[in-house]
Amino acid sequence: MIIPALQPSSSRLLLAALLLAGGALPAAAFAQAAPAPVESKAAEDQIGFAAAVVEYDSNTEIVTAKGDVVVNRDGYTLRADTVVWNRTSGEVTAEGNIRSVSPEGDVAYGDKIVVTDTLKDGIVENLLVVLADESRLAAKRGARKDGVYSLDYAAYTACKVEGPDGCPKKPSWEVKAVKVVYDPATKRVKYQGARIELFGLPIVPLPFLSHPVDTKAGSGFLVPSVGFSRNNGLEIEQSYYWRIAQNRDLTGSITAFSDAAPLGQIKFRSLEKSGAFEVMAYGTYSNRIDTSGAVIPTGSNVFRGYVEGAGRFQLNPNWSVSASGRYASDRTFLRRYDISRDDRLRSTFSAERIDDNSYFALAGWAVQTLRTGDRQGLAPIALPEIDYRRRLNDPLLGGTIQLQANSLAIGRTAGQDTQRAFGSVKWDLRKITGLGQEVTFTALARGDVYHSDENASTTTVIYRGNSGWQSRAIFAGAMDVKWPFVGSAFGGTQIFTPRIQLVAAPSVSNLKIPNEDSRAVDLEDSNLFALNRFPGYDRFEDDYRVTYGFDWTLRKTNFTADINIGQSYRLSNRQSIFPDGTGLSDKASDIVGRSEFRFKDFVKLTHRFRLDKDNLAVRRNEIDATIGSRGTYVQAGYLKLNRNIGPTVEDLSDREEIRLAGRVRVARYWSVFGSTIIDLTDTTEDPTTLSDGFDPIRHRLGVAYDDDCLSLSLTWRRDYQPTGDARRGNSFLFRLAFRNLGV
Repeated sequence: MIIPALQPSSSRLLLAALLLAGGALPAAAFAQAAPAPVESKAAEDQIGFAAAVVEYDSNTEIVTAKGDVVVNRDGYTLRADTVVWNRTSGEVTAEGNIRSVSPEGDVAYGDKIVVTDTLKDGIVENLLVVLADESRLAAKRGARKDGVYSLDYAAYTACKVEGPDGCPKKPSWEVKAVKVVYDPATKRVKYQGARIELFGLPIVPLPFLSHPVDTKAGSGFLVPSVGFSRNNGLEIEQSYYWRIAQNRDLTGSITAFSDAAPLGQIKFRSLEKSGAFEVMAYGTYSNRIDTSGAVIPTGSNVFRGYVEGAGRFQLNPNWSVSASGRYASDRTFLRRYDISRDDRLRSTFSAERIDDNSYFALAGWAVQTLRTGDRQGLAPIALPEIDYRRRLNDPLLGGTIQLQANSLAIGRTAGQDTQRAFGSVKWDLRKITGLGQEVTFTALARGDVYHSDENASTTTVIYRGNSGWQSRAIFAGAMDVKWPFVGSAFGGTQIFTPRIQLVAAPSVSNLKIPNEDSRAVDLEDSNLFALNRFPGYDRFEDDYRVTYGFDWTLRKTNFTADINIGQSYRLSNRQSIFPDGTGLSDKASDIVGRSEFRFKDFVKLTHRFRLDKDNLAVRRNEIDATIGSRGTYVQAGYLKLNRNIGPTVEDLSDREEIRLAGRVRVARYWSVFGSTIIDLTDTTEDPTTLSDGFDPIRHRLGVAYDDDCLSLSLTWRRDYQPTGDARRGNSFLFRLAFRNLGV
């Protein structure tokens, strides 16, 4: 059976609204040529009725309504060209352009239907029903009894049966069954002897299939997914979705493997009035290879698993709380079962209060390392972190004043512990001069108190600081001047903005303070004009310096270009606290910049760079490009860091890599996609690397089909980096998703 599209002049037969209500039409409901609606006297049998012409033959006891007949009862609406009621036989017949709408939004179309005069039960031949979610049921024969429809030799699809040009098209999938039962009260379809046909070919028998037919999810089994991986062999996943309530659901899955024990998964979600949360867990019993290479003896299976959860609640307009947690039983579980490739798992909690002029946060976080060379005892635990900020208007000089108080306690089970507290006052004033310059004045005063112990356990010496109690005072002032010039160029508008910044900060006792949050420092366009170019709070850039550069922007109808470039120069001979290779260790900094070009929505190119101040050698070269449309595109990314940083600074190692991804639409619904990551780092860039200068990390290649009701894809992936029992090799994944049937 082919499910048809609706035609303006010849629709299929109807699952009629005449079946939608009980009771008989009273004789008093009919008048000669009366277009006005008439109701029955009995409230329980009231039927709204309107027609252009109503005829009654007393000899044959036949009532005929013609011309845009409308019947209403209990929220149901029926329209037809003609309705004929034989009072003797009790037969009611509706003919011509029939359209009925139920209170649930189901719509049925037809040319003719015959029912009993109770209007409750009847039989329809060659039936088509368009449900509220625009899915369709078609059957050779249909019957309705007590509100439940039974369809023989029926077909169901959620696909459109018309193309954009209005011509009929065959649905990409449909469910065919010997018998289908549809209950409008529960909005659920149940099948007997069902099978799914994909592009007209039967592929999967589903003897116990049932599913909802509205926009709300319903409980039931989801379509299985199939894959193959080097780690676990052939894998088949079967899931069951349980809709617990309107705001809660649970999904349970079992994945069977040919080369490993089954893996269980459970996912619970809840949406409450003030927020939402989600919890997910995996578990299995299996042998594993320790990351050191030792194999657990055969037969000594151990429990392995992973749990994660996240939630956020808005308690009132100002207060909110949020939390997230992630924990794995071992360092290779996530990678072996292809759940995640993160090398660290972070768990956090936070309580925040935000209003127009203040901010307060109480937070904490912990880290589980999955890196094979890291010690878990050195991973930090922050409990708690407290931050309060208050913004005030300056009544004397103008501008704004921001007060801040912050404290942080970091502990480690086998490493350095650090506690920190500080208070600061920051003043900002922005002015526009008569010549159009934008001038910003900034002043900062801050006092810090630190306490640390077990400092010698920190490997990098410059991060340790002195043990015990330490304190410091920070003062800084800055003036930042921008002067934009606007004019026409290249058929568009250009804006050229020279910029200069002066910063003065007296000497600060940095090295006696432990460094927990200011390690990954690197000069780039985003922090060139920052008051403090260290990230975090534990290091502060103390010196007298001038920073200069310019921004240039071009705006055209279909093209934009943004370019900035700059450099800074220290005005004193004070020893810099920046490590060599960061671009800031000498009096003159390296030159940094960024360029971004856009052409319509088709091309986006971003280039970030850093040039050595002495010989213009490229110390940072980063390119990200996207070319194409939504259906066909190419993405490319390239990063090279060659900063001449020694191996003693663990957070600033050099590397080089290339990333490629793309999708090509080869037909209206078919596309080919792929991606790759290649490590190009060699020993000249990082003496500790094991890469030979061309070391593939991961490749992916696949083909996909996507239309309005079906998504399927076949993906091949190859991993090159083995870790423990997460071995290198090929994996294949076949994904099939049907609209309304779930996956």
